[in-house]
Amino acid sequence: MKTIQGPAIFLAQFAGDAAPFNSLDAIAGWAAGLGYKGVQIPSWDGRLFDLRLAADSKTYCEEVQGTLARHGIRITELSTHLQGQLVAVHPAYDAGFDGFAAPEVRNDPVKRQAWAVEQLHLAARASSNLGLTAHATFSGALAWPYFYSWPPRPPGLIEEAFDELARRWLPILNAFDDAGVDVCYEIHPGEDLHDGVSYEMFLERVGQHPRACLLYDPSHFVLQQLDYLAYIDHYHERIKIFHVKDAEFNPTGKQGVYGGFQPWIGRAGRFRSLGDGQVDFGAIFSKMAAYDFPGWAVLEWECCLKHPEDGAREGAQFIADHIIRVADRAFDDFAAGSIDSATNRRVLGIPG
Repeated sequence: MKTIQGPAIFLAQFAGDAAPFNSLDAIAGWAAGLGYKGVQIPSWDGRLFDLRLAADSKTYCEEVQGTLARHGIRITELSTHLQGQLVAVHPAYDAGFDGFAAPEVRNDPVKRQAWAVEQLHLAARASSNLGLTAHATFSGALAWPYFYSWPPRPPGLIEEAFDELARRWLPILNAFDDAGVDVCYEIHPGEDLHDGVSYEMFLERVGQHPRACLLYDPSHFVLQQLDYLAYIDHYHERIKIFHVKDAEFNPTGKQGVYGGFQPWIGRAGRFRSLGDGQVDFGAIFSKMAAYDFPGWAVLEWECCLKHPEDGAREGAQFIADHIIRVADRAFDDFAAGSIDSATNRRVLGIPG
Protein backbone atom coordinates (compact mmCIF):
# COMPACT_ATOMS: atom_id res chain seq x y z
CA MET A 1 0.00 0.00 0.00
CA LYS A 2 0.99 3.63 -0.56
CA THR A 3 0.87 6.57 1.81
CA ILE A 4 -0.83 9.61 0.26
CA GLN A 5 1.51 12.54 -0.28
CA GLY A 6 0.76 15.88 1.32
CA PRO A 7 -0.44 18.21 2.49
CA ALA A 8 -0.51 20.30 -0.68
CA ILE A 9 -2.46 23.40 -1.69
CA PHE A 10 -4.03 24.65 -4.94
CA LEU A 11 -2.78 28.21 -5.38
CA ALA A 12 -5.55 29.54 -7.64
CA GLN A 13 -7.71 30.97 -4.85
CA PHE A 14 -4.73 32.59 -3.09
CA ALA A 15 -2.73 34.26 -5.87
CA GLY A 16 -3.02 38.04 -5.84
CA ASP A 17 -1.24 41.33 -6.41
CA ALA A 18 -0.08 41.78 -2.81
CA ALA A 19 2.81 39.95 -1.14
CA PRO A 20 3.24 37.12 -0.34
CA PHE A 21 0.74 36.00 -2.99
CA ASN A 22 2.18 37.79 -6.03
CA SER A 23 5.16 35.59 -6.94
CA LEU A 24 5.97 31.90 -6.91
CA ASP A 25 8.89 32.36 -4.54
CA ALA A 26 6.87 34.35 -2.01
CA ILE A 27 3.75 32.19 -2.11
CA ALA A 28 5.85 29.03 -1.81
CA GLY A 29 7.47 30.44 1.32
CA TRP A 30 4.03 31.26 2.73
CA ALA A 31 2.71 27.77 1.97
CA ALA A 32 5.77 26.08 3.45
CA GLY A 33 5.38 28.15 6.60
CA LEU A 34 1.90 26.69 7.04
CA GLY A 35 3.20 23.13 6.70
CA TYR A 36 2.44 22.42 3.04
CA LYS A 37 4.80 20.19 1.10
CA GLY A 38 3.35 20.64 -2.38
CA VAL A 39 1.60 23.21 -4.56
CA GLN A 40 -0.78 22.77 -7.47
CA ILE A 41 -0.13 25.65 -9.85
CA PRO A 42 -2.77 27.48 -11.93
CA SER A 43 -1.10 27.65 -15.32
CA TRP A 44 -3.00 30.77 -16.40
CA ASP A 45 -1.63 33.03 -13.66
CA GLY A 46 1.42 34.83 -15.02
CA ARG A 47 2.32 36.17 -11.59
CA LEU A 48 3.27 32.62 -10.61
CA PHE A 49 4.04 30.70 -13.80
CA ASP A 50 4.75 31.06 -17.53
CA LEU A 51 3.05 28.13 -19.28
CA ARG A 52 4.47 28.72 -22.74
CA LEU A 53 8.00 29.08 -21.41
CA ALA A 54 7.60 25.91 -19.36
CA ALA A 55 6.47 24.04 -22.47
CA ASP A 56 9.50 25.20 -24.44
CA SER A 57 12.26 25.37 -21.84
CA LYS A 58 13.45 22.66 -19.50
CA THR A 59 15.84 25.23 -18.05
CA TYR A 60 12.89 27.38 -16.95
CA CYS A 61 11.22 24.29 -15.45
CA GLU A 62 14.37 23.54 -13.49
CA GLU A 63 14.37 27.13 -12.23
CA VAL A 64 10.75 26.78 -11.09
CA GLN A 65 11.53 23.53 -9.31
CA GLY A 66 14.59 25.12 -7.71
CA THR A 67 12.56 28.08 -6.46
CA LEU A 68 10.11 25.71 -4.77
CA ALA A 69 12.81 23.38 -3.47
CA ARG A 70 14.38 26.23 -1.51
CA HIS A 71 11.21 26.19 0.58
CA GLY A 72 10.93 22.40 0.75
CA ILE A 73 8.02 22.47 -1.73
CA ARG A 74 7.24 20.38 -4.83
CA ILE A 75 4.82 20.84 -7.73
CA THR A 76 1.99 18.32 -7.48
CA GLU A 77 0.29 19.18 -10.78
CA LEU A 78 -0.40 22.02 -13.17
CA SER A 79 -4.00 23.14 -13.69
CA THR A 80 -5.77 24.35 -16.84
CA HIS A 81 -9.25 24.61 -15.36
CA LEU A 82 -9.95 27.90 -17.13
CA GLN A 83 -8.49 26.86 -20.48
CA GLY A 84 -10.12 23.41 -20.38
CA GLN A 85 -13.47 25.10 -19.83
CA LEU A 86 -12.97 26.92 -23.14
CA VAL A 87 -12.44 23.76 -25.18
CA ALA A 88 -16.24 23.51 -25.30
CA VAL A 89 -18.51 26.48 -24.57
CA HIS A 90 -22.23 26.67 -25.30
CA PRO A 91 -23.12 30.04 -26.90
CA ALA A 92 -25.27 30.91 -23.88
CA TYR A 93 -22.06 31.23 -21.86
CA ASP A 94 -19.89 33.07 -24.39
CA ALA A 95 -19.94 36.38 -22.55
CA GLY A 96 -19.38 34.83 -19.14
CA PHE A 97 -16.42 32.71 -20.17
CA ASP A 98 -14.72 35.22 -22.46
CA GLY A 99 -12.78 36.59 -19.52
CA PHE A 100 -11.02 33.24 -19.13
CA ALA A 101 -9.26 33.71 -22.47
CA ALA A 102 -6.37 35.86 -23.65
CA PRO A 103 -7.58 39.37 -24.64
CA GLU A 104 -6.70 38.89 -28.31
CA VAL A 105 -9.17 35.99 -28.77
CA ARG A 106 -12.13 37.35 -26.84
CA ASN A 107 -15.41 37.95 -28.70
CA ASP A 108 -14.41 35.27 -31.22
CA PRO A 109 -15.53 31.76 -30.12
CA VAL A 110 -13.58 30.01 -32.89
CA LYS A 111 -10.27 31.70 -32.07
CA ARG A 112 -10.96 31.31 -28.34
CA GLN A 113 -11.42 27.56 -28.69
CA ALA A 114 -8.25 27.24 -30.80
CA TRP A 115 -6.35 29.19 -28.14
CA ALA A 116 -7.69 26.88 -25.42
CA VAL A 117 -6.66 23.76 -27.32
CA GLU A 118 -3.18 25.19 -27.80
CA GLN A 119 -3.00 25.91 -24.08
CA LEU A 120 -3.74 22.27 -23.31
CA HIS A 121 -1.00 21.13 -25.68
CA LEU A 122 1.40 23.52 -23.95
CA ALA A 123 0.32 22.08 -20.62
CA ALA A 124 1.11 18.56 -21.79
CA ARG A 125 4.66 19.54 -22.73
CA ALA A 126 5.15 21.66 -19.62
CA SER A 127 3.96 18.84 -17.37
CA SER A 128 6.40 16.46 -19.05
CA ASN A 129 9.26 18.95 -18.67
CA LEU A 130 8.46 19.23 -14.98
CA GLY A 131 8.38 15.45 -14.51
CA LEU A 132 4.68 15.44 -13.61
CA THR A 133 2.36 12.51 -14.30
CA ALA A 134 -1.10 14.06 -13.86
CA HIS A 135 -2.81 17.28 -14.95
CA ALA A 136 -5.95 19.01 -13.60
CA THR A 137 -8.59 20.48 -15.90
CA PHE A 138 -12.27 20.89 -16.78
CA SER A 139 -14.03 19.28 -19.74
CA GLY A 140 -16.06 22.28 -20.84
CA ALA A 141 -19.73 21.95 -21.70
CA LEU A 142 -22.02 21.94 -24.71
CA ALA A 143 -24.97 20.07 -23.17
CA TRP A 144 -25.09 21.66 -19.71
CA PRO A 145 -27.90 24.16 -20.48
CA TYR A 146 -30.12 21.14 -21.13
CA PHE A 147 -29.32 19.14 -17.99
CA TYR A 148 -32.94 19.44 -16.81
CA SER A 149 -35.09 18.48 -19.76
CA TRP A 150 -37.76 21.14 -19.92
CA PRO A 151 -38.82 21.77 -22.55
CA PRO A 152 -38.12 18.20 -23.70
CA ARG A 153 -34.76 17.89 -25.42
CA PRO A 154 -34.75 17.16 -29.14
CA PRO A 155 -33.93 13.48 -29.71
CA GLY A 156 -30.18 12.93 -30.11
CA LEU A 157 -29.18 16.33 -28.70
CA ILE A 158 -27.13 14.99 -25.78
CA GLU A 159 -25.55 12.28 -27.90
CA GLU A 160 -24.42 14.86 -30.46
CA ALA A 161 -23.03 17.07 -27.71
CA PHE A 162 -20.95 14.26 -26.25
CA ASP A 163 -19.83 13.12 -29.70
CA GLU A 164 -18.52 16.63 -30.33
CA LEU A 165 -16.93 16.90 -26.89
CA ALA A 166 -15.05 13.67 -27.56
CA ARG A 167 -13.95 14.87 -31.01
CA ARG A 168 -12.45 17.99 -29.47
CA TRP A 169 -10.69 16.23 -26.62
CA LEU A 170 -9.32 13.13 -28.34
CA PRO A 171 -6.34 14.90 -29.99
CA ILE A 172 -5.58 16.57 -26.65
CA LEU A 173 -5.69 13.25 -24.84
CA ASN A 174 -3.33 11.81 -27.44
CA ALA A 175 -0.91 14.71 -26.90
CA PHE A 176 -0.93 14.05 -23.16
CA ASP A 177 -0.39 10.37 -23.87
CA ASP A 178 2.69 11.25 -25.91
CA ALA A 179 3.88 13.32 -22.93
CA GLY A 180 3.21 10.50 -20.44
CA VAL A 181 0.70 12.56 -18.44
CA ASP A 182 -2.87 11.77 -17.33
CA VAL A 183 -5.63 14.31 -18.01
CA CYS A 184 -7.71 14.50 -14.84
CA TYR A 185 -11.16 15.99 -15.33
CA GLU A 186 -12.68 17.61 -12.28
CA ILE A 187 -16.23 16.25 -12.19
CA HIS A 188 -18.17 19.43 -11.56
CA PRO A 189 -21.65 20.93 -12.10
CA GLY A 190 -21.47 23.27 -15.07
CA GLU A 191 -19.27 20.81 -16.96
CA ASP A 192 -20.68 18.14 -19.24
CA LEU A 193 -18.65 15.70 -17.13
CA HIS A 194 -20.51 16.34 -13.88
CA ASP A 195 -21.13 12.85 -12.46
CA GLY A 196 -20.17 9.22 -13.01
CA VAL A 197 -22.69 8.52 -15.75
CA SER A 198 -21.70 11.55 -17.83
CA TYR A 199 -18.02 10.64 -17.39
CA GLU A 200 -18.75 7.13 -18.69
CA MET A 201 -20.61 8.59 -21.68
CA PHE A 202 -17.49 10.57 -22.53
CA LEU A 203 -15.12 7.69 -21.81
CA GLU A 204 -17.01 5.45 -24.21
CA ARG A 205 -16.68 8.05 -26.97
CA VAL A 206 -12.91 8.44 -26.52
CA GLY A 207 -12.43 4.68 -26.68
CA GLN A 208 -11.75 4.22 -22.94
CA HIS A 209 -8.68 6.39 -23.45
CA PRO A 210 -6.09 5.52 -20.78
CA ARG A 211 -5.31 9.21 -20.19
CA ALA A 212 -8.94 10.26 -19.61
CA CYS A 213 -8.72 10.20 -15.84
CA LEU A 214 -10.34 11.93 -12.88
CA LEU A 215 -9.81 14.64 -10.31
CA TYR A 216 -11.77 13.60 -7.22
CA ASP A 217 -13.42 16.40 -5.21
CA PRO A 218 -16.14 15.20 -2.80
CA SER A 219 -17.56 18.68 -2.21
CA HIS A 220 -19.27 18.73 -5.61
CA PHE A 221 -20.92 15.41 -4.87
CA VAL A 222 -22.33 16.64 -1.55
CA LEU A 223 -24.03 19.47 -3.42
CA GLN A 224 -25.41 16.98 -5.98
CA GLN A 225 -26.36 14.44 -3.29
CA LEU A 226 -24.21 11.79 -4.99
CA ASP A 227 -22.57 9.03 -2.91
CA TYR A 228 -18.98 10.27 -2.82
CA LEU A 229 -17.66 7.12 -1.11
CA ALA A 230 -19.23 4.67 -3.56
CA TYR A 231 -17.85 6.87 -6.35
CA ILE A 232 -14.31 5.95 -5.21
CA ASP A 233 -15.23 2.27 -5.38
CA HIS A 234 -16.45 2.73 -8.96
CA TYR A 235 -13.61 4.87 -10.30
CA HIS A 236 -10.55 4.46 -8.07
CA GLU A 237 -8.46 3.15 -10.97
CA ARG A 238 -9.05 6.45 -12.84
CA ILE A 239 -8.66 8.83 -9.88
CA LYS A 240 -5.21 10.43 -10.11
CA ILE A 241 -5.76 13.83 -8.41
CA PHE A 242 -7.50 14.54 -5.10
CA HIS A 243 -8.90 17.94 -4.09
CA VAL A 244 -9.60 18.00 -0.37
CA LYS A 245 -12.58 20.37 -0.10
CA ASP A 246 -15.47 20.38 2.32
CA ALA A 247 -19.14 21.20 1.78
CA GLU A 248 -22.55 21.01 3.43
CA PHE A 249 -26.08 20.43 2.19
CA ASN A 250 -28.96 21.61 4.36
CA PRO A 251 -32.20 21.59 2.36
CA THR A 252 -35.19 23.50 3.65
CA GLY A 253 -38.85 23.81 2.80
CA LYS A 254 -37.90 26.62 0.45
CA GLN A 255 -34.84 25.35 -1.46
CA GLY A 256 -32.72 22.33 -2.23
CA VAL A 257 -30.09 21.28 -4.79
CA TYR A 258 -30.71 24.14 -7.22
CA GLY A 259 -30.21 26.84 -4.60
CA GLY A 260 -33.02 29.24 -5.50
CA PHE A 261 -30.66 31.62 -7.35
CA GLN A 262 -29.16 32.64 -4.00
CA PRO A 263 -25.56 33.73 -3.35
CA TRP A 264 -23.32 31.08 -1.85
CA ILE A 265 -24.02 32.05 1.73
CA GLY A 266 -27.77 31.64 1.19
CA ARG A 267 -27.75 28.26 -0.58
CA ALA A 268 -28.74 24.92 0.87
CA GLY A 269 -25.52 23.52 -0.61
CA ARG A 270 -22.39 25.47 0.28
CA PHE A 271 -18.64 24.93 0.12
CA ARG A 272 -16.92 25.16 3.50
CA SER A 273 -13.41 25.22 4.90
CA LEU A 274 -12.00 21.85 5.90
CA GLY A 275 -13.66 20.49 9.01
CA ASP A 276 -16.57 22.94 8.88
CA GLY A 277 -18.73 20.91 6.50
CA GLN A 278 -20.27 17.46 6.29
CA VAL A 279 -17.75 15.45 4.24
CA ASP A 280 -16.54 12.27 5.96
CA PHE A 281 -12.84 12.67 5.24
CA GLY A 282 -11.86 9.85 7.58
CA ALA A 283 -13.73 7.42 5.33
CA ILE A 284 -12.37 9.04 2.17
CA PHE A 285 -8.72 8.88 3.25
CA SER A 286 -9.24 5.26 4.33
CA LYS A 287 -10.60 4.32 0.90
CA MET A 288 -7.85 6.20 -0.90
CA ALA A 289 -5.22 4.39 1.15
CA ALA A 290 -6.88 1.02 0.60
CA TYR A 291 -6.95 1.60 -3.16
CA ASP A 292 -3.31 2.76 -3.30
CA PHE A 293 -4.09 6.28 -4.51
CA PRO A 294 -0.77 7.37 -6.05
CA GLY A 295 -0.97 11.14 -5.66
CA TRP A 296 -1.29 14.11 -3.36
CA ALA A 297 -3.95 15.37 -0.97
CA VAL A 298 -4.42 18.94 -2.25
CA LEU A 299 -6.40 21.57 -0.37
CA GLU A 300 -8.77 23.55 -2.55
CA TRP A 301 -10.13 26.36 -0.40
CA GLU A 302 -13.57 27.70 -1.19
CA CYS A 303 -15.74 28.94 1.66
CA CYS A 304 -18.43 31.60 1.86
CA LEU A 305 -17.73 32.32 5.55
CA LYS A 306 -14.12 31.84 6.64
CA HIS A 307 -11.14 33.99 5.64
CA PRO A 308 -8.96 32.16 3.09
CA GLU A 309 -5.75 32.53 5.11
CA ASP A 310 -7.43 30.93 8.12
CA GLY A 311 -8.76 28.17 5.87
CA ALA A 312 -5.28 27.54 4.47
CA ARG A 313 -3.68 27.47 7.92
CA GLU A 314 -6.26 25.11 9.37
CA GLY A 315 -6.34 23.01 6.19
CA ALA A 316 -2.66 22.07 6.31
CA GLN A 317 -3.02 20.51 9.74
CA PHE A 318 -6.38 18.95 8.85
CA ILE A 319 -4.88 17.12 5.88
CA ALA A 320 -1.79 16.08 7.81
CA ASP A 321 -3.99 14.62 10.53
CA HIS A 322 -6.01 12.61 7.98
CA ILE A 323 -3.17 11.15 5.92
CA ILE A 324 -2.82 7.51 6.87
CA ARG A 325 0.72 6.19 7.09
CA VAL A 326 -0.06 2.77 5.68
CA ALA A 327 1.04 -0.40 7.42
CA ASP A 328 4.08 -2.31 6.15
CA ARG A 329 2.90 -5.58 7.67
CA ALA A 330 -0.34 -7.20 8.83
CA PHE A 331 -1.32 -6.51 12.43
CA ASP A 332 -1.52 -10.23 13.22
CA ASP A 333 1.85 -11.19 11.70
CA PHE A 334 3.18 -11.82 15.20
CA ALA A 335 0.94 -14.90 15.43
CA ALA A 336 1.74 -16.30 12.00
CA GLY A 337 4.12 -19.18 11.39
CA SER A 338 6.27 -19.97 8.41
CA ILE A 339 4.76 -21.60 5.35
CA ASP A 340 4.73 -25.36 5.64
CA SER A 341 2.85 -27.11 2.83
CA ALA A 342 2.66 -30.43 4.66
CA THR A 343 1.14 -28.77 7.72
CA ASN A 344 -1.36 -26.83 5.59
CA ARG A 345 -2.48 -30.03 3.89
CA ARG A 346 -2.88 -31.75 7.25
CA VAL A 347 -4.90 -28.82 8.66
CA LEU A 348 -7.18 -28.99 5.61
CA GLY A 349 -7.58 -32.73 5.88
CA ILE A 350 -5.97 -33.38 2.52
CA PRO A 351 -4.40 -36.84 2.35
CA GLY A 352 -0.62 -36.85 2.06
